[in-house]
Amino acid sequence: MEVPTAKSLSEIYPENAVESQTRRWNSLISKFREDYGKLPDFISRSPGRVNIIGEHIDYCLYEVLPMAITADVLLAVSVHPEESGPSTVRLVNVHPQKFESKNFDIPDTGDVHIDPSTLEWTNYFKSGLSGATELLRSKRKDFKQSVGMDIQADGSVPSGGGLSSSAAFVCASALAAMKANGVDKVDKKELVEVAITSERAVGVNSGGMDQSASVFPVQGSALYVSFVPELSAENIAFPQMKSPLVFVIAQSFVAADKHVTAPVCYNLRVVEVTLAALVLAKILRVKSLPSDAGPLGVSLRGFHDTYFQEIEGIKNNHTVSKVEFQDQLQSLVGKVDQYLPQEEGYTRQQLSEILGMSVDEMEKKYMTKFPIRAERFKLRQRAMHVFSEAIRVLRFNGLLHSDPPKTDAENTEFLKACGSLMNETQESCRELFENSCPELDELCELARSAGSYGSRLTGAGWGGCSVHLVPENKVESVRQKWIERYYKQKFPDITEERLKEAIVVSKPGSGSCVFELGGRESI
Repeated sequence: MEVPTAKSLSEIYPENAVESQTRRWNSLISKFREDYGKLPDFISRSPGRVNIIGEHIDYCLYEVLPMAITADVLLAVSVHPEESGPSTVRLVNVHPQKFESKNFDIPDTGDVHIDPSTLEWTNYFKSGLSGATELLRSKRKDFKQSVGMDIQADGSVPSGGGLSSSAAFVCASALAAMKANGVDKVDKKELVEVAITSERAVGVNSGGMDQSASVFPVQGSALYVSFVPELSAENIAFPQMKSPLVFVIAQSFVAADKHVTAPVCYNLRVVEVTLAALVLAKILRVKSLPSDAGPLGVSLRGFHDTYFQEIEGIKNNHTVSKVEFQDQLQSLVGKVDQYLPQEEGYTRQQLSEILGMSVDEMEKKYMTKFPIRAERFKLRQRAMHVFSEAIRVLRFNGLLHSDPPKTDAENTEFLKACGSLMNETQESCRELFENSCPELDELCELARSAGSYGSRLTGAGWGGCSVHLVPENKVESVRQKWIERYYKQKFPDITEERLKEAIVVSKPGSGSCVFELGGRESI
């Protein structure tokens, strides 16, 4: 399946957004011409995402259910002629006061140097370029280095907001680099795999959901993303409802910068779920865990499949039915309860003794790829969250595949069932995975009190965004409650413009695309 080349903005955005997006795109083209004295050749576009359900389980290789949103990253690109010697990339942002312009050279070797210790916005472009370069080298024996480019960037996905601005930027960057180097037909799956690897080069243990949700979606659908036995994505249209299915996204305005907080938050959770897989395998006498696509080489899903194949006699666990798989997950919840009893967590020494390896070896293997800070590792709570969240994804997917509601009562019952699963996720994130925060909890409580069926954090957590399943006739009452009880209380000087950014009513959007300008000065 190829990344589409769009011919009009109506192919990219919902009808009510086309007019404002046309102004934005034309402003980008005009700014490009102002800065570079020429027109761009094409625009590469990738959206942010909101995860409906399946929090922090993508890097454990369990299925997730996100959707693309309207907010996106646009890169207007002009390609330099091929020439010998180093090639130059010039990067300018439409908000230069916030994002400083940068130039860098790609040496004759073609290798792109990235310093993950610096928090420069241009690192995201470099990582996408680096990933695209590696892919092109594997496809073309004569390919060594990327051509030079002039680029103007415009992003409407808030950074640190939990809507995957980083994944959108990396996907748009890798797509731009592929297109600039002559690839007219970019495979969606290859682009996602390049972007997953690329974002890890900027120092974040990324699981793959964010990149999949930026590239694969079609308008009006949720995306069911699987990572085993290989990366795949299925667009699932929402059932026809008596009243529309409305998701409302609310910003907490607590910035969740993965790079700053990663050692005690995001990356630490990756280490904890990896250690949980190793410890469960050891306790339950699984001979050895296969190496897999988990960020540290093994995963809870790898343990799950190997346990049922090796110990329970399943021939191929990838082919069991969803019902049987859900029963297996329920069984694993029981095993975590029985075999990982320590609520207070496990010390390095305790883990070393269980795993039969020295503390030094364990740290070298699992705690140095990305820096972490912790004295105890809460394996019980993290594994309990992962297995129970994987069950909730299967149940939500089942609801989306059910017959459309025919009566108002069935409509309400369907929405309550979906909302209940989202509420359970929020409780699990707060109590077991500990990636919520008081502000997110408050937004969820206020929304439910004003009529939301389901409310939860979305994205990495520790700040950022929340997502809410709200009946269409309750959207305004939820919005007003947030404004009066949250935004105006915490930010008394908040402007109307900022409130528009804070609360977004979202319809499922489309994924990555390229728009060729063909010498046009406007769209």
